[in-house]
This record gives sequence, structure tokens and C-alpha cells, in this order.
Amino acid sequence: MKRIVFLTGPPRIGKTTVLVKAVEGLKSLGYKVGGMVSREVREGGVRVGFKIIDLSTGREGWLAHVRQPTGPKISKYRVNLSDLESVGVKSIRDAVLNADVIVIDEVGPMELFSRSFKEAVKTALESGKPLLGTIHYRARDPLINMIKRHGDAEVLEVTAMNRSRLHETIIEAVSASEPLRSRCRRMGSEKH
Repeated sequence: MKRIVFLTGPPRIGKTTVLVKAVEGLKSLGYKVGGMVSREVREGGVRVGFKIIDLSTGREGWLAHVRQPTGPKISKYRVNLSDLESVGVKSIRDAVLNADVIVIDEVGPMELFSRSFKEAVKTALESGKPLLGTIHYRARDPLINMIKRHGDAEVLEVTAMNRSRLHETIIEAVSASEPLRSRCRRMGSEKH
């Protein structure tokens, strides 16, 4: 498997769940994981928006909400570009500098309204570090095409058949990637 792994699949198939399980597994192996994940927010059983969470700090912000007064509109939501940039983009930039593994959940229509987000993703792609992310199933954008064509990238589809074990494959592949093997060799030599 390659250094960059992006998950795709239909909405609600479990892309973020697989990604979070992989993150937890990598953290349990001692790797520093940074970047952002998103989660839906429901009120009374109805989805009202999406939050973004910085994996390193736990800081949260709104990616989009039904009651967001301004910002680009997608379906019934308005995108909160301010939180996307102050939480999401910042978390990616910090991960490029300080983490062993970078996480970006998700590269999708809402996030793609931000030029800063696109630049942060490009920087992460070229960082040389392992990168895990999710791509919106039907989104079309030059950045998504760049990810799919990147020589170090692999795009895996999450399905009902593979979602319960896919995180194990990702953990194994990422921890065996050259950037992390080199880190382990350096850490081993520092102990002697």
C-alpha cells in the first residue's frame, strides 16, 4: 500500500469510522497523529450540521450548520469558512510540521470552498509523511483529481463487506511505510 491512503464510498458507509479506528490504532502504536476529522451533529434525530475536530488539540469548530447565517450554501447547510480555516486548516498545517501521520477528513464539496484548505491539502500531499483521508464519493474538483493521480496515493472504497476490517489493513500499511520505518530506526538509535 502507498504512503497516502484516501477512503471513499457512499454517504454513511463508514469512511470516518474506518479512519478514526485507524487513527486510534496508530496512536496505540506510539505514532503522533494530527489533522482533522469531521462528525455529523444531530438534534432530535435530525442532522443539523457537521463539526470539525483537531486531532492534536481536541479543538472543535463548525464546518457547516443549518442555522449558519452566512457562507457558501450546500443543500440546507451553510459552510463556516472561519471555523474551517481556524480549526481545520490550522490542524492540517500543524500536522505537517509536528505529526508522524496526517489525517484529513474530508476532502469534499464543503471544504473545497476554502482556498486555504486546498493549499493545506496540497502541502500535506507533498510533505513526504503518511497521509490518511477521506474523499467525498461524487465530488469533482481538480484537487480530488490530483489526489487520485498522485504517484504515492491509493484510493480505497469502503464497502459493507470491508469496513469492519479495513482499518487493520490501513494501520499495517501505514506503520510499514518508509517515512515511519525511518522514524522508528531514528528512535531506536536515540535509545542507544
